[in-house]
Amino acid sequence: MRFWVTAAAMASASPAAFAVDYLSADQAAQLIFPEADHWDSSTLALDAAQLQALDAAGAKGRSARWELRTARKAGALLGWVLLDNVVGKYELISYAVGLDREGAIRGVEILSYRESHGSEIRLPAWRKQFVGKNASAPLRVGSDIANISGATLSCSHVTDGIRRIVQAVDVARRGQPAWAR
Repeated sequence: MRFWVTAAAMASASPAAFAVDYLSADQAAQLIFPEADHWDSSTLALDAAQLQALDAAGAKGRSARWELRTARKAGALLGWVLLDNVVGKYELISYAVGLDREGAIRGVEILSYRESHGSEIRLPAWRKQFVGKNASAPLRVGSDIANISGATLSCSHVTDGIRRIVQAVDVARRGQPAWAR
């Protein structure tokens, strides 16, 4: 008996069949803050007023909570790594954003990519565009972040997610939470 796979069957295959896990959250955190000797895990949780401030900053809150890891060296605060997911075209893209204690992006790591196309967002040159940007940067594809042909939705959605995280940390830090000290 022969088995034939038609183009229609291939096209209807779930994009999740292409899922690749690149890094764990711990591995990403270590890459972003290799000098850290201690990590605290907590949650960045925004209240209603903070969500309104986030919305006013142009980064509509899709969630009010993010997993947060605080990086320290000899007790001194280095910064934070936040974990998030966004939808690419059909499937989730998991990523980590590292921010220094001033709120500037220190690094972006793609943890899992589940789409059949667009994984080029994992390339160091694309992710490096974010480094040094903070809440005052536009963080918009076509403005200060380049698009990748064939990965337009992935580029846009991950960039939007990173902007949301940077703004959320900026809004939350104003209240001087324990994790920000």
